[in-house]
Amino acid sequence: MDKDFERVIFSYLDSQDFIKIDKGNKIYFVNSEDDEYAQIRFDKLDGLCFVSVNLTREISSFFSLKSSDSKEVIGRWVENTLQMKVINTNGVHSRVIERLRMPYK
Repeated sequence: MDKDFERVIFSYLDSQDFIKIDKGNKIYFVNSEDDEYAQIRFDKLDGLCFVSVNLTREISSFFSLKSSDSKEVIGRWVENTLQMKVINTNGVHSRVIERLRMPYK
């Protein structure tokens, strides 16, 4: 992916003003502190990044990308934002939505 195009997507994700909530070994990116589910969850211990299917679809649709490319660029954005290594980025859909559930809900 072209670095300039990736920077545009990073700017778009930055403009979402996600709230980062650090809970134990996980960092959650939510739209609001009252959200039941995060848009993104990053596991600090193993470097796994989980992304909601809705966010993946939004990025895919808006930037005309394949779902796999959207997940990858979101993972790189998380890596860049947190300055932590993302080992793998996985999409989360309704079957496994609990991976994005906020721990206080």
